[in-house]
Amino acid sequence: MRKIKLTLEYDGTDYVGWQVQPNGRSIQGELEKALGTILKEPVKVTGSGRTDAGVHALAQVASFGTERTVPLKAFVAGASGLLPRDIAVVKAEEVGESFDARRSARGKIYRYRIVNRPCRAPLERRFAWEIFRPLDCEAMRRAGAALLGRHDFSAFRASDCEAATTVRQVRRLAVQRADEIVTVEIEATAFLKHMVRNIVGTLVEVGLGRRAVESVAEVLACGDRGEAGVTAPAHGLCLVKVFYEGEHAT
Repeated sequence: MRKIKLTLEYDGTDYVGWQVQPNGRSIQGELEKALGTILKEPVKVTGSGRTDAGVHALAQVASFGTERTVPLKAFVAGASGLLPRDIAVVKAEEVGESFDARRSARGKIYRYRIVNRPCRAPLERRFAWEIFRPLDCEAMRRAGAALLGRHDFSAFRASDCEAATTVRQVRRLAVQRADEIVTVEIEATAFLKHMVRNIVGTLVEVGLGRRAVESVAEVLACGDRGEAGVTAPAHGLCLVKVFYEGEHAT
């Protein structure tokens, strides 16, 4: 049995998310359909994680097994003609049989983009949250520092999150501004459902002066989702990198 690792890029705007669902088009469903055509057999892929509806990916990872001897280039070039234009397989690798895109992952980086200017940004509307009042990025950085390290992130998970444990380790949290674009980039060993979006929503409230810098540490400590900020819109979020054994951020 060959085990194939794929790296994908996609615009999640018009999808119900990564996972196959009965009520709409999914990234997983479109990929499995394309691979089934290439391999001439049903294919079931495993993703590194389930990105929500509207969330994008620069480097989502998927894996699957097959007995077929199709060359790796067929999964890149062949998929290009079969997948919708908003999904691309950018790399295909043959890996060890024990590799699993989800279980083998050792960390991920998500990036959240905000357009911070007093008017709309039509060309960014699919990929960034528009905030019209000025954000204090330094205050957001100081607030975010409280989230570094290993903590119980119950206060920043979705109400329907079913994770077995809410403890996660945040390795890096960076808030940066380049002209009118503010990015919040978070690297962690793993993430809870809506964790990044809830963190970003809370940090934005700090940046707008609606809550104190110190309040983020207090929210983390209390573990109450109701004390955290709003859930940032899905369309500003992008999965940037998935790490596996021997891989590092720098």
